[in-house]
Amino acid sequence: MLDLDVAAALIDQADDVLTGAVRQLATRGGVDANETLAYDVAHAASALATARSSLTYAAKGEVEAQLVATFLALVLADLATRALGREASWGLDAEWFTPFQSFVATYRDPSFLSTLAESPGPRHLGEDFAMVAELFHRFADEQVRPHAEHVHRTNADIPESIIEGLSELGGFGLSIPEAFGGSSSGGESEYVGMVVATEELSWASLGVGGSLITRPEILTRALLHGGTKEQQAHWLPRLASAETLCAIAVTEPDYGSDVAGLTTSATKTMGGWLINGAKTWCTFAARAEVLLLLARTDPDRTLAHRGLSLFLVEKPRGDSHGFLFHQDSKSEGRDDADGRFEGRPIDTIGYRGMHSYELSFDNWFVPDENLVGAEAGLGKGFYYQMAGFENGRLQTAARAIGVMQAAYDAALEYARTRVVFGEAILDFELTRTKLATMAAVIQCARQFSLDVARQMGRGSGTLEASMAKAYVCRAAEWVTREAMQIHGGMGYAEEYPVSRYFLDARVLSIFEGADETLCLKVIARRLLENVS
Repeated sequence: MLDLDVAAALIDQADDVLTGAVRQLATRGGVDANETLAYDVAHAASALATARSSLTYAAKGEVEAQLVATFLALVLADLATRALGREASWGLDAEWFTPFQSFVATYRDPSFLSTLAESPGPRHLGEDFAMVAELFHRFADEQVRPHAEHVHRTNADIPESIIEGLSELGGFGLSIPEAFGGSSSGGESEYVGMVVATEELSWASLGVGGSLITRPEILTRALLHGGTKEQQAHWLPRLASAETLCAIAVTEPDYGSDVAGLTTSATKTMGGWLINGAKTWCTFAARAEVLLLLARTDPDRTLAHRGLSLFLVEKPRGDSHGFLFHQDSKSEGRDDADGRFEGRPIDTIGYRGMHSYELSFDNWFVPDENLVGAEAGLGKGFYYQMAGFENGRLQTAARAIGVMQAAYDAALEYARTRVVFGEAILDFELTRTKLATMAAVIQCARQFSLDVARQMGRGSGTLEASMAKAYVCRAAEWVTREAMQIHGGMGYAEEYPVSRYFLDARVLSIFEGADETLCLKVIARRLLENVS
């Protein structure tokens, strides 16, 4: 049985190692002058935060403790990999890893790991959230999974039956207050419910299920944070019922995570604003009836993010293969030039169904009432948008967990039935070691995400949400890769869905904040501030 006091002490010692490395960053010119060190420290800190959070789970039973011990040993071994041969830049002596060696040797031993291959561990969600998980899992299994492979292989659209069914289930209103037709009563339950539902939908399909509720989640929080009462009353009930579906238009061809440099402009005109410029990687743009668009309302580029505002850009439904809309200004009683709005689909290797687009706007008119926050919202769009994106990172972590769980389930089932050299491959030590490590990573990532959800429900946890995303999205690539490998040649065939999990997992560390930017600009900088 894992000694929790020993585990906690080792985590504290590892935290001291990271604190020393952060101090090295401070004395050597900061993050920008030491990007490689900062990136490694951010990832190591994210993994360690996951391990620390999982200690509560470890106290709930023997299997739980064994999974956490496996995970902590993996985290400490990873820390050694990052620092080995670079002790000087980390500020370490040659014997720094000695306190961790015995623990890692014990819990990375194949004979120990083999016992956990078929033990993913209970989730301990509690009665209420276990019911939420069961409800969304049943919907995911019965309504989403039957369509997932067809949508992936043919790059088809999400069936309307799934959107309608998820609406009836209340999936689009999880974060919308009850007063506006949603199911949220605020606090921890809102965030935990979102994480649980997102994981189950993503277990069925990242593109067809897991990401459907992300966009309304972002728009909802932006409106609750900065929208006028009239905007909240108009839009939130429509989002909750899925009467209106939305997309998020922030990224530009030359500006991704560097939001402060955005160039798409919104110029004041009589009764509203004219949008000009281009956006890219706008997911679900064709099907959506409204875009949450970030544009520059102050032409003074030196204002950076302080010159940006958020707009609700209404549009008709478009063809997923590309669309083109026009506005006749004179028929609408305006003297401006006619408006033009075009969407070009971007083909991707995975994450299919919702489709992503490059958008171009030419004098596209948006009325004054669709400026988020009205006049008081001018120059505050970046902050309103970030209010939505912070939770989006946690939701992306939940999506990654769902994909990993699906991959683990598929690998375990295949390993039980596939016979090689006269025995099931589940009986081979290497297969069992892989499955055990996968189970530990998934469960500890899940427990950390649930913990972060509770923190966010109390008004904190923004750094931890970034850490959860940073760790779990990279972990999802490894888990899905190993699940695919366990399938052998059939893992490379589209006959089995595990190849879809692998392709879908690859996008997770790119969207909702690219991994490098998230680590360098958010996590490492916050760690540096905390030490300073």
